[in-house]
Amino acid sequence: MLRKAKGFTLIELMIVVAIIGIMAAIAIPNFFNYICKAKQSEAKQRLGAIATNEESWKAEATDDSYTTSTTNIGFSPKGTPRYTYYFTAAGSTESFEALATANTVKGVATDQWSINQERALNNSTNACI
Repeated sequence: MLRKAKGFTLIELMIVVAIIGIMAAIAIPNFFNYICKAKQSEAKQRLGAIATNEESWKAEATDDSYTTSTTNIGFSPKGTPRYTYYFTAAGSTESFEALATANTVKGVATDQWSINQERALNNSTNACI
């Protein structure tokens, strides 16, 4: 009497493994792109806050100029920020530029964002941290 065979053949198992491998090859790069964009959103949001605060400072300043200090505009990131924020061309009545430079991790390329008085947001390196 023949028993009814139960289980999967080796070919069926290899096909399932191949399908999972193809799906992973498609999904993993997209996942890392989403992580990168989520980390970069910190810089974008905080630079927008700096630009808003700079405009408020200029509107109330007696000499109608932008400030050179993050403490003057009340900017103090909470927690452990992924970026360091500073001004490069502030203190004038014409323009300002604020930079966000990623804190490097294990020698990874530095990600840098900037914003100016026209609220033009620019990524000069396009590297993920």
